[in-house]
Amino acid sequence: MTSTLTPLPARERPARRGRAVRLGPVSMPLRPRLIAAGALTTAVLAVLVALNLSVGDVFVPPDRVWANVIGTTYDDYFTIWRVRMPRVVVGMLAGAALTAAGAITQTIMRNPLASPDLLGVTHGASAGVVAIMAFGGSYGIISGPLAQVGVPAVALAGGLAAGALCYGLAWRGGIDGFRLLLVGVGVSTVLMNVTLWMLTLGEVTDSGRAMVWIAGSLSMRTWPDALPVALALAVLLPLALASARTLDVLSYGDDVVRGLGVRLELARTAMLVLAVLLAAFGTAAAGPILFVSLACPQIALRLARTPRPPVLLSALVGAALTCAADLVARTLFDGVQLPVGIVTGCLGALYLIYLLVRGNRKVQA
Repeated sequence: MTSTLTPLPARERPARRGRAVRLGPVSMPLRPRLIAAGALTTAVLAVLVALNLSVGDVFVPPDRVWANVIGTTYDDYFTIWRVRMPRVVVGMLAGAALTAAGAITQTIMRNPLASPDLLGVTHGASAGVVAIMAFGGSYGIISGPLAQVGVPAVALAGGLAAGALCYGLAWRGGIDGFRLLLVGVGVSTVLMNVTLWMLTLGEVTDSGRAMVWIAGSLSMRTWPDALPVALALAVLLPLALASARTLDVLSYGDDVVRGLGVRLELARTAMLVLAVLLAAFGTAAAGPILFVSLACPQIALRLARTPRPPVLLSALVGAALTCAADLVARTLFDGVQLPVGIVTGCLGALYLIYLLVRGNRKVQA
C-alpha cells in the first residue's frame, strides 16, 4: 500500500524560522531586505551630503570637498566646515530624530497618520519660540533670564510641556490611542492659534524672524545647534532599538498585548515619552519641519516590507529626505533660500493626497 504526500496550502504551512543574530542574551531577527534598504538609503544620504557641500553660491568640486573633509587641504575650509557642514549635519540629525519619533508614534497608535505633529510637540515648541522672539526684545513682556535663554532650549521646553499636556488630558485610567490623537489635534489647534495671536502682537521684524523659524529653516545653523540633538539621538535612538520587541508587541491589539504578558500602559507610556523627547529635540534644532515624521516612516515601511515602521531605517530616510529638501530649498530659486519646511510641506501634502486616494480605492473595492 502506497501513500502520497500532498503539500499543505500556503496558509496552512508552518512558518519558517528566520535567521537571527545573537549577542549574549539579546537576539535580533536578520532581515536581508531591511539590511539592503538600509545600505541603499545610506548610499543615497552620502550622495546628498556631497551635493549639499558642493552646491551653493560658490560651487566646490566634489574632489575638493573630499579633500577638505579628510584634511588634505584647507582651501575651502570656511565654506565647507563653517557654513555648509553645520547646516547639513543639523538637517540630518533633526530629520532623523523627527522620523524616529514618527515611527514610534505610528507603531503605538497603530495609525499611519499619527505623528508627533498631532501630539502638540511641534506647536508647543513654536509657541515658546514665538513668545521669546516676539515679546522678549520689543514689548518686554518676557524679560530677564528667560529672554536670554537660547531658542533651542525654549523650543525643547515648549514641546515637552505640550506633549505632557496632551498626555494628561488624554489619561482616563489609561491611554487610548484614538483619544490621545483627538486630544492632540485639539491642543495643537489651540497652540497654533495662540502662536498666530502672538505674531500679530509682536513687532514686524521680530514676528518675521519667528515666522522663518516656524517654517522650519536650516539657515544660519552652527555647530552648537547640532550638539543637543546629537546627544539626544546618541541616547534615545539606542533605547528605541533596544525596545524593538516591545514595539513589535504594541503593534497588535490591546487584548493581544495583555495576553502576551506585557504591561500595556507602562510600555505605551515609555514609548510615547521616548517619541516626545525625540520630536522635541528635533524641533528645537531646526524648527517644525513638517510632514517628515509622517511620511518617512511609511516610506521606510514600504522599502523594508516589515510589519511596522523600522525605527533605524526610518531615521535614515528622514535624514535623506531632509537633506534633499534642503538642497531643493537652497537651489530652486536663484538668490532666494526657502525654509526647508516649505519643501517638505509640499511633499507631505502630495503624500496625504496619495493616502486619501489609496484609502478611497480600498473602500470602493
